[in-house]
Amino acid sequence: MARVVKRAFKYRFHPTPEQAAELARTFGCVRLVYNRALQERTRAYQTDGRQVTYVESSAWLTAWKRTAELGFLSEVSSVPLQQALRHLQTGFANFFARRARYPTFKSRKKSRASAEYTRSAFQYRDGQLTLAKMNGPLAIVWSRPLPDGAVPSTATVSRDAAGRWFVSLLCEDVIARLDPLPHGVGVDAGLASLLTLSTGEKITNPRHERRDRERLARARKDLARKQEDSANREKAKQRVARAYARIADRRRDFLHKLSTRLVRENQVVVIEDLNVRNMVKNHSLARAISDAAWREFRTMLEYKADWYGRELIVVDRWFPSSKLCSACGRKAAEMPLGVRDWVCAGCGRIHDRDVNAARNILAAGLAER
Repeated sequence: MARVVKRAFKYRFHPTPEQAAELARTFGCVRLVYNRALQERTRAYQTDGRQVTYVESSAWLTAWKRTAELGFLSEVSSVPLQQALRHLQTGFANFFARRARYPTFKSRKKSRASAEYTRSAFQYRDGQLTLAKMNGPLAIVWSRPLPDGAVPSTATVSRDAAGRWFVSLLCEDVIARLDPLPHGVGVDAGLASLLTLSTGEKITNPRHERRDRERLARARKDLARKQEDSANREKAKQRVARAYARIADRRRDFLHKLSTRLVRENQVVVIEDLNVRNMVKNHSLARAISDAAWREFRTMLEYKADWYGRELIVVDRWFPSSKLCSACGRKAAEMPLGVRDWVCAGCGRIHDRDVNAARNILAAGLAER
């Protein structure tokens, strides 16, 4: 059995100087339109207590293009500007439905530089992608093929802090469900071992940030020595960004491979509901917890389990997985973090703390089915 899903395929590309200039202008116009529309919608909400529709904000954009001050908005493709208004509309809809916080302004220095093109604003033919307002196709590095016969519905172009250019193509893809399996696995997240499985296997924590900490420290030290607003400072910023990008890329690749393996090998995957936001408030562990990226790993498990017909179960964060004996169920009175092995006072079983916790997590998850 297979199912059709919308899936984004991300590729790196190398623009010509003319393409880079056009895209940079488009990014700036997208940010300006988004911020202007947010300002006007906020004023309408605060003064009149009314919600602005997308149609009304689109009319604002048309009026802005006719002014001397903002006439340059007509020089770039109109589609990314309209898409920015649609994204803002979604942000307000989520806010009023209490699914998200109030939308915030986009910063030139901190916000992601991106622009979204729909089918009317790009041409995809014979493996080449040409965006509106451009004379030639993008020089895309096709690291993997698109699905057979796939036609992108949107193309999102972005530039990261390291100066790398990417294009993400949203396509329909047919994903075959995996054959059912008779077993599941419990997963205990940690720092000494990134994951401990109920099978007894421990996944070593690669500690990507720690391995590149010296390189990152040198780059940041070099940046601190540069004069403000100088060309050398911009170059130093890029070196810092490249160091961070290297860490993030390696971490993401590792988590993708690990999450895919767990989903393929098990019918049921059971994890804990970790409150990472509060955990990183512990300043002595915040850096290591952020490097472990448990939240990102959970997100990968969620959509991959959905794709391949597996089941992901999340047990309550207050479940005492480390204190319970997985053999007899007796609960220990205390279990300090420094205790890695312990003996159950009820049955005398010797437990590895993390393996025992993973087995309890699996049992708790299966009990909830």
